[in-house]
Amino acid sequence: MKHFRYRGKRIRPADKDLVFRSACCTVLPVFLIVFSLLNLKTILQTDWRRLSMLDTVNLASRLPYLLFSGIVSAVIAGTVLVLLYRLFPDAVRQLSHRQKLARMVLENQWYEQAERTKQDGFFKDLPSPDTKPKIARFPRMYYRMENGLLHFQVEITMGKYQEPLLHLETKLESGLYCELVSRELRDGYVEYTLLYDMVANRIPISEVKAENGRLRLMKNIWWEYDALPHMLIAGGTGGGKTYFILTIIQALLQTNAVLYVLDPKNADLADLPAVMPEVYYRKEDIAACVSRFCDGMMQRSERMKFMPGYKTGENYAYLGLEPHFLIFDEYVAFMEMLNTREREDVLNKLKQIVMLGRQAGFFLILACQRPDAKYLGDGIRDQFNFRVALGRMSELGYSMMFGEVKKEFFFKNVKGRGYADTGKGVITEFYTPVVPKGYDFLREIGTLAAGRQFSPVMTVDESTMDNDDTEDVFFDERYD
Repeated sequence: MKHFRYRGKRIRPADKDLVFRSACCTVLPVFLIVFSLLNLKTILQTDWRRLSMLDTVNLASRLPYLLFSGIVSAVIAGTVLVLLYRLFPDAVRQLSHRQKLARMVLENQWYEQAERTKQDGFFKDLPSPDTKPKIARFPRMYYRMENGLLHFQVEITMGKYQEPLLHLETKLESGLYCELVSRELRDGYVEYTLLYDMVANRIPISEVKAENGRLRLMKNIWWEYDALPHMLIAGGTGGGKTYFILTIIQALLQTNAVLYVLDPKNADLADLPAVMPEVYYRKEDIAACVSRFCDGMMQRSERMKFMPGYKTGENYAYLGLEPHFLIFDEYVAFMEMLNTREREDVLNKLKQIVMLGRQAGFFLILACQRPDAKYLGDGIRDQFNFRVALGRMSELGYSMMFGEVKKEFFFKNVKGRGYADTGKGVITEFYTPVVPKGYDFLREIGTLAAGRQFSPVMTVDESTMDNDDTEDVFFDERYD
């Protein structure tokens, strides 16, 4: 028996006035109850079966009080309506969304009409206007709100209006003021998942956690680096790029990940050598680190095949190995420092990392002001599954980040705000984790790095693995 799955509230033609009808159904009972209570004495004393003209005159004399009680009842009913709006904003928002969706279908006429029948007018010699179009079949659409996400499902019937219903991303985002999270085909339906309040889903830096091969960046947004590796970050000055990188570094230090940080401009990240190892800012050291990182990836890929428990198709985590992250800030600026031969060598190493790193657990986080195709060509840019564009960017900059997409990009003067593609082909509004004012990254990162020094992690040294399936176990003193 097929498992029942609740799709949500069905959108119907009558929902085009859903907000008004719901408000009336709420206000009218309250008005009648209050009005009846204020006039209870009159209602009880009146013999409605033997209502005479004199009684009618007496009722007319009470007209001012009836008018007053009507106004009071209306004010109380309106107050109740406002309170319900304030106390249950999600319920009101759902009604508004369902009404907009019904009107969208009706105004675009995405439904099948029955044949119109003409009726004779009062004067038979005059033409009678057509009756209102009758809906023969309204598309099956379902709406539900769940865990801060909106789920909108549309049935696929291969009919006349299938094409527009399969591409509702722009209309839904602009009409419902939401951000598309995913679009999936399932069980004869296309399901649009949207986040309706992105700012409310922003999290503080204390909630940024890396676990089970993914890094949490918002309440509903994760970077699943095990499945969708490598991150590309773009953003100009003041966009929040540096704080975002430091946040990622701090979160990864809370795991057993091995980090390598490169800052060719000798800026904020170049202060980290005072509190953690493997941080470089000189041109020669950066090039050597990239080469060493790539070589380490290749060595691990070879040694993994001879490790006990190795299984084809499984990644580094299956064998209990730690992930390695190369965090490269101001990448374009660094490439400008190199001559042609040096540039080709670095670019070749990065190609190998983005192509082969996922299986071995070697991941690249690349940051720049703008992802110039000159230094991210030959398909390298397409291998970055998680892409973030922070701050103000031009249309050309967005196209460099996300390609040619039908997406309206808006600028808001909020630090740490931008757009992200989590690797699923959907671009959504993004907010970096909130960093409190005066937050000391050096102290926090230093504390985490020092904790690693005194709490060594038991790991397997892949470099000592032999073909006879022997292994040497040692305490990793990488951070001593």
